[in-house]
Amino acid sequence: MLTGDLPVSSGNAFVNGYSIRTDLKKVQQEIGYCPQFDALHDHMTGRESLSMFARLRGVPECQIDEIITSLAEQLLVTHHLDNLFGNYSGGNKRKLSTGVALIGDPPLVLLDEPSSGMDPVARRLLWDVLASVRDSGRSIILTSHSMEECEALCTRLAIMVNGKFCCLGSPQHLKSKFSDGYSVNIRVHMSSSEDGQDPSLTEMPPEMLIVKQFIDKNFPANSLREMQWGRMEYFIPIEGFTWSSVFGTIERNHHELPIDDYSVTQTTL
Repeated sequence: MLTGDLPVSSGNAFVNGYSIRTDLKKVQQEIGYCPQFDALHDHMTGRESLSMFARLRGVPECQIDEIITSLAEQLLVTHHLDNLFGNYSGGNKRKLSTGVALIGDPPLVLLDEPSSGMDPVARRLLWDVLASVRDSGRSIILTSHSMEECEALCTRLAIMVNGKFCCLGSPQHLKSKFSDGYSVNIRVHMSSSEDGQDPSLTEMPPEMLIVKQFIDKNFPANSLREMQWGRMEYFIPIEGFTWSSVFGTIERNHHELPIDDYSVTQTTL
């Protein structure tokens, strides 16, 4: 509805003061859009596509080459700019589609599953680019099935079910409201060198047993989720504990225990 692809059924929304009901053309001039599908022409090169959209955006002719070069370097598609879009890999198609949405510095950027089909390295690179856009003061509306992506990029999250918002708030607010516990990762100081053995299949080493007894005593409802040689991961339910109380209990005692280091985190979204 914000882009004008679908008619507004009810209500209204404003982009830079323009109504999507009465000023849709002006709204469309204020947004950059990356749809879920790759909407660029297969028989145009990446450079031609970016040049065309830069001109449509009103970028001065003398700045187009410089802007395209900079954007391509950020997205790591420089070596593919002069290849036909139809020959791009799925990940590079998403990069270029995102680049089209960003070119011309629109104040509002709409991204529908921008990292879909990307490998982890390319996804992390895209996140860095989008984070820099967000930090520059521009607004981004992002849809994603990846909660990791939402945590990495979003300052406010909305979870939608059957077309309706079920909750809205910062990632930390939602974790505090809906989180069911804490993850505690402990690296145990091992005096022996039997690395590679699975302590769950053999007798638990004495150092790990000491740590287990400490956790069981202080957090009775804990769950040992994973155990490897010298490493233990616990889940501690939120009932009766705050993050600071869990951290404080371990911090006050870890020097007396065979613990090299540890971390206490909220469960992820």
